[in-house]
Amino acid sequence: MAIFVVRTTAGRERQVAERVLIIARKEEGVIRSVLHPEKIKGYLFVEADTRDDVVNFVYGMRHVKGVVEESVPVEKVKHFVTAAPKPIKLKEGDIVELISTAFKSEKAKVKRVNKIKEEVVVELLEAAVPIPMTVSIDNVRLIRTEGEEEIDKSI
Repeated sequence: MAIFVVRTTAGRERQVAERVLIIARKEEGVIRSVLHPEKIKGYLFVEADTRDDVVNFVYGMRHVKGVVEESVPVEKVKHFVTAAPKPIKLKEGDIVELISTAFKSEKAKVKRVNKIKEEVVVELLEAAVPIPMTVSIDNVRLIRTEGEEEIDKSI
């Protein structure tokens, strides 16, 4: 079993991967798995026995540009598959900056943290009426924890 790289049109990787998976379900045994990392544009990783199996499988498929000659070792692809969980360090009372949404660059106070959904409920500090908003943890940046000095002085 080896992993082969299929070149695709940039931005069409997901369409090609879905088509490969649909056909692979019908023809069992040729293609074992398909990987489309978001960070790599224009390429898919396909697991199969031989390169010829992959070439014959994707031949004539729309948005496929070709198959790279050499196979890729599993170690070079493994980091795309295993996701490292990010520790959630926010807690109630922390001051954060919103880094996306309509209130970008606004400071807010954390009211609740939902670790399962990876969301926080915040209230804007400079708002006339405090309105709780639920935002993703990815959309906030910690400025200062409760009872500490500012962490990021560049703001």
